[in-house]
Amino acid sequence: MKGREDVMEYTETKQLEEAALEEGALEVHRLSFTEAVMLVVGATIGSGVLGLAYASRKAGWPVLLTWLLVAGFLSIASMLYVAETALRTRQPLQLSGLAEKYVGKAGSWLIFFSVGATSFCSLIAYITGCGKILSAFFGLPVQEASLLFSIGATAVVWLGLKVTGTAEKFLGLGMILMLLVLVGASFLWARVPVEEILYAHWTWGIPVFNIAVFCYAVQYIVPELARGFRDRPEKLVPAILGGTGISFLILALVPLAVFLMLPGSEITQVASLSWGWALGNPLFYLLVNFFAFCAMLTSFWAIAESFLTNCIERLGFRSERDFRSRALCLAFIVLPPIFLASSGLVGFVSAIFSAGTFGGIIMSVLPVFMLRNARKRGDQAPCWQCGWLAAPWIQHLVLAVFLGSGVYALLSIGGMLPGGW
Repeated sequence: MKGREDVMEYTETKQLEEAALEEGALEVHRLSFTEAVMLVVGATIGSGVLGLAYASRKAGWPVLLTWLLVAGFLSIASMLYVAETALRTRQPLQLSGLAEKYVGKAGSWLIFFSVGATSFCSLIAYITGCGKILSAFFGLPVQEASLLFSIGATAVVWLGLKVTGTAEKFLGLGMILMLLVLVGASFLWARVPVEEILYAHWTWGIPVFNIAVFCYAVQYIVPELARGFRDRPEKLVPAILGGTGISFLILALVPLAVFLMLPGSEITQVASLSWGWALGNPLFYLLVNFFAFCAMLTSFWAIAESFLTNCIERLGFRSERDFRSRALCLAFIVLPPIFLASSGLVGFVSAIFSAGTFGGIIMSVLPVFMLRNARKRGDQAPCWQCGWLAAPWIQHLVLAVFLGSGVYALLSIGGMLPGGW
């Protein structure tokens, strides 16, 4: 009898050890389907959607729509490469962990740098944008308003993936309802004739692509969703597609609504400020800016949560539950953007451009190689595969377009492009 109990005890201990080894530093937190969809929407709809109208005011809405479709298709393909890679991996890993497993340490650090660059530039934009909104409404200095926003937003991230997902769900659904009201009002009381916003100046269109890339550069959220769907992996891809589809509609409709209300010369960098006044009703002004605030807040949560777990995994901390590790990583993530946003050294749109150019390109390109190697030496057979989306010509198109965008960015920084580019 005693021998049997010893065997049972040994078996249970062995199972716990294997589970702990499989889970690693990151815990598995169950997400509902709606929470997962809204995490994608929250990550996508942030400062990018608020800067699109300003960035594309000279190019025109048709140019913007074209780039949203092109960048959206290619970015979705890249996200689904990450999804299949995660489904072929037994241990829940973040993007940098998946890169190390299938591309090597150099690829892992490159992805970590990419996620970090995108996160820092994005958080600067969110802190700056929300600080301006709070300052306009409550009369606070922008620096104090930005600091208050940062403290409140970081508190939710501290509580973990499940709390962040729940908060994203409720605010995300609220954002969709607000947007329906605002877009409807903009169509009903349009100040600019439709024919005047359907111009297309392709000379000014190339820079818009990088903004569109940034809007969709949310590959880092896919491993978080995979972690939340560990017991239901078949829901991962539908959640990605659902969230991205909703995001595309929002990204296309918000600039269109702004163009219907304002001529290009009156559009502000944070479009909500000028859009709200143009609607002519204090209630709409309040609603527009609350939508903008929620858009940036949900993106702050999604990006900070994902970068937090990337830091814990990449920097070798034992567990995301460890108080000291979590505090150090959150301080590393939040304090530099707060300083840069408060100093005024980085402009709103320039932060978006930088993030879209470098972070988005790296995160879109490396998953091609991750998928190729995961198919050769993955841990398990996946419940879903990319199919025709992983055809060689699409992989080559992803590489060519995003690497070409990187070349453009370098030429732009060097001042080697013509005016308008």
